[in-house]
Amino acid sequence: MKKRLLVLMAVLAFTASAADITGNWKATLDMGGQSMERTFVFKQDGAKLTGETTSSMMGKSTITDGKVDGDTVTFTITANPGGQGDMKLTYKGKIVSATEIKFAVEGGMAGGQAIEWDAKKQ
Repeated sequence: MKKRLLVLMAVLAFTASAADITGNWKATLDMGGQSMERTFVFKQDGAKLTGETTSSMMGKSTITDGKVDGDTVTFTITANPGGQGDMKLTYKGKIVSATEIKFAVEGGMAGGQAIEWDAKKQ
């Protein structure tokens, strides 16, 4: 009986660590009192993450190098804001719940400081 219980607990722990974030998400950002929005369409296959993201400032970008590892989400996008040249942005997120991810974005913006987005599943 103990062995079955241990196996069941191990299966549940593995399942809990393999979060699936597939779907549509809307993220918000407060920048100096101004609210900005970004949408994500995630497609997850095991640990591999693909999809696209859109914002009014950066337009549409393809998600590359995407990975979900436990409650951590990482990916990059390449944006070309205002036709000023390509900018690579690296996203690292923590899955807070089945409906919320908190992202920090680094690269090319805000003087090298990370920008934080709060994403909610739609």
